[in-house]
Amino acid sequence: MAAGLGVKAAPFTYVAHALAVAAAVMVLVWCISFRGGLAFEADNKNLIFNVHPVLMLIGYIILGSEAIMIYKIFPKLNHDTTKLIHLILHAIAIVLGAVGIYCAFKFHNESGIANLYSLHSWLGIGTISLYGIQWIFGFVAFFYPGAAPHVRRGALPWHVLFGLFVYVLTLATAELGLLEKLTFLQSSGLDKYGAEAFLVNFTGLVVALFGAAVVVAAVAPAHVEEPEDYAPIPVN
Repeated sequence: MAAGLGVKAAPFTYVAHALAVAAAVMVLVWCISFRGGLAFEADNKNLIFNVHPVLMLIGYIILGSEAIMIYKIFPKLNHDTTKLIHLILHAIAIVLGAVGIYCAFKFHNESGIANLYSLHSWLGIGTISLYGIQWIFGFVAFFYPGAAPHVRRGALPWHVLFGLFVYVLTLATAELGLLEKLTFLQSSGLDKYGAEAFLVNFTGLVVALFGAAVVVAAVAPAHVEEPEDYAPIPVN
């Protein structure tokens, strides 16, 4: 669709990077300035939880988005190099996502809170599992040992489609997480129209717009070719 509309990927990669910076700054301001900071070990268990949204957004979603867009960010880079960067960025995203999930479990366990009772947690575990399966398939089929050329050609569209499906699930999980945490905070007395509530809601909006820009950048071509019967309007 993006190609048919004559849309190039490059402008959307620029927008995505700007929104990524905004989202990263917003989640850091929220967790550090409003929620008290980050820690893997602390008497205040909320500091352990704060690591979760930071790693899931910056480490998991943003790095994963960079991996998705890498072919459009550097369209002239050697394909094997781009593929390796794609693979490494996704691997780092999975590791940081797993650490982020570990911090959520650690916070729950040390605070006496039940695990895996919400839709956010179910989707989170399911999504990172699918992410890992997608990475393993990509590694085996396209990197090492590598499938036969005709198999790779047939598998590539499905690899891209499934990857975008998992990515959209990741975005949905993040939005549910922001909503869930904000709802808990507001039920504990946080001002519904205060600065922190607005920051969290705007973070969710920025993440949604960021995800949309990444998806369009992923499906749009790096270069738009003119139709065969196209003739530009002459300039006198």
